Amino acid sequence: MTRDSTITHVEHEFDSGSFQATLARRIAIPTESQNPNRGVELKAYLEDEMRPAFEAMGFTCELLTHPKALAPFLYAERIEGADLPTVFGYGHGDVIRGLDKEWKEGLGPWALTSRDGRWYGRGIADNKGQHSVNMEALRAVLKTRGRLGFNAKYLIEMGEETGSGGLRELCAEHAQRFAADLLIASDGPRLRAERPTVFLGSRGSLNFDLSIEARAGGHHSGNWGGLISNPGIQLAHALASLVSPTGQIRVPEWVPQELPASVRRALSDCEVDGGADGPTVEPDWGEPGLSPAERVFGWCSFEVLAYKTGNPDTPVNAIPPRAWARCQLRFVVGIDPQQILPALRRHLDRQGFPMVKIVTTGEAMFAATRIDPEDEWVQWATASIAKTSGQKPAVLPNLGGSLPNDIFTDVLGLRTVWVPHSYPGCSQHAPNEHLPPELLRDGLKVMAGLYWDLGAGDTPART
Repeated sequence: MTRDSTITHVEHEFDSGSFQATLARRIAIPTESQNPNRGVELKAYLEDEMRPAFEAMGFTCELLTHPKALAPFLYAERIEGADLPTVFGYGHGDVIRGLDKEWKEGLGPWALTSRDGRWYGRGIADNKGQHSVNMEALRAVLKTRGRLGFNAKYLIEMGEETGSGGLRELCAEHAQRFAADLLIASDGPRLRAERPTVFLGSRGSLNFDLSIEARAGGHHSGNWGGLISNPGIQLAHALASLVSPTGQIRVPEWVPQELPASVRRALSDCEVDGGADGPTVEPDWGEPGLSPAERVFGWCSFEVLAYKTGNPDTPVNAIPPRAWARCQLRFVVGIDPQQILPALRRHLDRQGFPMVKIVTTGEAMFAATRIDPEDEWVQWATASIAKTSGQKPAVLPNLGGSLPNDIFTDVLGLRTVWVPHSYPGCSQHAPNEHLPPELLRDGLKVMAGLYWDLGAGDTPART
């Protein structure tokens, strides 16, 4: 059997409805990790869906636990030879809350529904559809070649949407067992639906609150206006000191000193386009002198996610006693995450805002990661994808969003190559999550070719 026959096999499986039936069964399991009442479903996804699927491919499976994790992890491995390359795979079976009542009529989170050229269901994009594509591609290689031709290790977690509690500690504890040459996994969106994409890490993310508590209560604006400070105004000016009116960050420690040449080269042919359902890129927003792709994949961004002062629902004629804002910094490699908040404190004090309080939100901070876009494993993977798809894949040094990728790069020491099977307009985390089925079909072909090539004996030297 050949590479082409493996790709033909996954096309046939998709066209027959077999892949759709598998995906429908997995989506039907309501694995909401943010819902404390879903513990049974989280474990069932591993025991009833993942374990049988991996064992049918000759993997040995084990449930692993950690006190910090909400649910177990499933670890599966198939070792074919000590002299063969080893790939580590990762996916998460948990999903964001279903938001059942907010979906369009006739749609729901726990039933895979085909409508108007799209497949709808919670987790189809994030992440059940994506790791199901990769598992089906592995199965196709086994079916046609009779073996993988490489060693495969796979970890499925059930707490990614709540911060991947315990994942770091688990990987540190099992670092020798999880050892591999590289990670190949799938999450996040392609640059555009029709263009295969590879990303090599993720931007870091830190959420924090800024607040001013001026006094115990509000005071009549007619009697006290012009005599006492308004924290809503003060906080607005404090925020304005952090970023320009066009979104350029003004805290020096929050931006990299330069954009590496290899990153610029990788992004030179990448066009950001959210499609018909996405917003229009605003050319004058963000860091001047950078392309849209460089702004979102190579630079940092600061956002005010929420702002409150007074009573927005029923305003009264009173100077509010307090103001609050939830803020977020997305940052790239080169930013010291331990200095983000100290630099903010120094900046606010210099600008005359010592009254602004800084508080972390308790949400997990994601570190920034990227491997070199010109790494030999990246070049190998992109050549394989180009051979299958007939087009040059977009190479993003890192995802614009955040993933626990630093666990794989820093704890396990892996090169990380992510091949996403979603697109920017998929409504991930929102009602009506969906994917075009042809994107999933294309992903199956790309991954079947990639896994075939991994076992064909022509890979970079192992480290």
